[in-house]
Amino acid sequence: QVQLVESGGGLVQAGGSLRLSCAASGRTFSSYAMGWFRQAPGKEREFVAAISWSGGSTYYADSVKGRFTISRDNAKNTVYLQMNSLKPEDTAVYYCAARPRPVVAGTNGAYDYWGQGTQVTVSS
Repeated sequence: QVQLVESGGGLVQAGGSLRLSCAASGRTFSSYAMGWFRQAPGKEREFVAAISWSGGSTYYADSVKGRFTISRDNAKNTVYLQMNSLKPEDTAVYYCAARPRPVVAGTNGAYDYWGQGTQVTVSS
């Protein structure tokens, strides 16, 4: 069982930056691949980024590639999402997810554990 708690969301102007954090409980965090997803009002939850258990492999949605960076610190049981050059269309609730497999995946169904989400609002 893994519990996930996101933090770091907020209101930022277009072009600004935010760093989201996701703190995980459990001794097996380092064996899980982790992902970030987001859901905007009236839209389905969509994949943003994922990272393998070791951090050696990452995967991004085309819409955020070059602007967002996912990373992890297994000693701190934490995964991060650095978001730069934010756009109004990045406004959403951002969710952290854990997958009990070492390799990355980009679909909702591949992840077993989810956090409660953190709101990111980008003003124009």
